[in-house]
Amino acid sequence: MKILLDTCAFLWLTNDALELSKQAKILFQNTDNPVYLSSVSVWEIVVKNQLGKLPLPEAPELFINEQCEKHFIENIPLDDKAVFHLTKLPAYHRDHFDRMLICQAIEHDLTLLTSDELITQYPVKTAW
Repeated sequence: MKILLDTCAFLWLTNDALELSKQAKILFQNTDNPVYLSSVSVWEIVVKNQLGKLPLPEAPELFINEQCEKHFIENIPLDDKAVFHLTKLPAYHRDHFDRMLICQAIEHDLTLLTSDELITQYPVKTAW
C-alpha cells in the first residue's frame, strides 16, 4: 500500500502522539508501505507555523526534512494532474489543503492516512 500522510498524521507520527490509531502506526511502520509527504502538507505546516498556530521545535524546513529522513518519508510534489482533479471534486470539505491531498491521493493511487471523517466522503482510499 502506498501511503500519503495527511498533515496531522505526519505531525502525530513524528511525535508518536496519542491521537494516532493503532492501525495508523502499523501501516506507517510497515516497511513494505512507501510513505509520502505532499508538498501541500509542507506548505500547510510552514503557513501555520508562520501564523503562530503551529509551534515547532525548530525552523519548518529543518523539522520537516529531519523527520522525513528519520522516518523514511518521501516527498511528493503537487502536479497539474492533481490540481486539475479539483474540477471533479465535490465540495464536502472547505479545507483547501485537504482537498489537494485528496486529489493527489486519487490521481497517484495512494491511500490517504487521515483521521478526518469528512475526507472519507470522497472517492479516495483512506486508512486510519
